[in-house]
Amino acid sequence: MSFYNFYNNTVTPKHKTFISFHHADDYYKKHLETQWGEQFDGFVSKSVGDGDINTYLATDRIRQLIRDDFISDATVTLVLIGQGTWRRKHVDWEIASGIRDTKNNSRTGLLGLLLPIYSAQLPYGMNASVLKYTENGSVYNPYTIPPRLNDNIECGFAKIYSWPASPNDLRQWIHDAFQRRKTCLPTNGRDSFSNNRTKAQTHWRD
Repeated sequence: MSFYNFYNNTVTPKHKTFISFHHADDYYKKHLETQWGEQFDGFVSKSVGDGDINTYLATDRIRQLIRDDFISDATVTLVLIGQGTWRRKHVDWEIASGIRDTKNNSRTGLLGLLLPIYSAQLPYGMNASVLKYTENGSVYNPYTIPPRLNDNIECGFAKIYSWPASPNDLRQWIHDAFQRRKTCLPTNGRDSFSNNRTKAQTHWRD
């Protein structure tokens, strides 16, 4: 089955896509892989699964393994965003590893995808003026998505979308992220997470 860009009638290429996600949201990751990645030939999925990396290794070693063993031949990083995704240290490390341009590996493109379970909640005392809109018109709170992803949305390297209406949409968004990686520099200066944030932390804010 071919996917077409209806604006110019050319085939939209598919790309090796590293999926960064919170394992509590594994259902949606599997749905993308089996229904849209495999069945509709939308993208080639790569990700770190439970048990793939020894969590007792040193942080720098884990980040090296993520980059060298899992993201090395990916060209786009897709971040699946649920309610608690921003708190996960591995998500932060995966984004940081993907957008780093190294001697052995070129940086990946980057995009975020709000899961259907995501809600743009406003923690107590936070004004609604902070809310923003995804590229396809849904509201999100920038302080409840991964902070490193938000940095790169702000600088134009990444974009964020709500759940797509079709595999065609997702394939096009992935291709757009692939193209942006060569035309815009990412932001990667934020300190890496050393630990997961706790559930008591309702948001991040510098």
